[in-house]
Amino acid sequence: MIKTITFAAIHFTIATLVAFTLTGDFLLGSLIAMIEPSINTCAFYAHEKAWQNISFLKRHESMTQVKTISFAMIHFSVAFMVTYALTGDSFIGGLMATIEPTINSVAYFFHEKVWLRRTQQTDFAKGSMHYAS
Repeated sequence: MIKTITFAAIHFTIATLVAFTLTGDFLLGSLIAMIEPSINTCAFYAHEKAWQNISFLKRHESMTQVKTISFAMIHFSVAFMVTYALTGDSFIGGLMATIEPTINSVAYFFHEKVWLRRTQQTDFAKGSMHYAS
């Protein structure tokens, strides 16, 4: 759950900046930035669970690029739907669906790299302690 919370913080920050820049309206930008990452945080959690529990995906979990692309597809869809629903403007929806998830996908890639390294270091430390006993 800590992994989800850390990514949510990154996501909210990026979404706020992009939504405000695109709409020029602080209230509307903030509303988009609250709703879109909230839905995507739930999607992120479900995405993580799928990658942990579906054997085919689990075997490929270390392929960060593939995992990033699969989450990006979800993210693009959610960003467009939320922005379009709140603005009624498909152009702004399309921009939001392109810009915000692109930036967040790059952030996601590096977030995954950090967590993968963290997991490997934890596993290594557990193995070292096991042999030291």
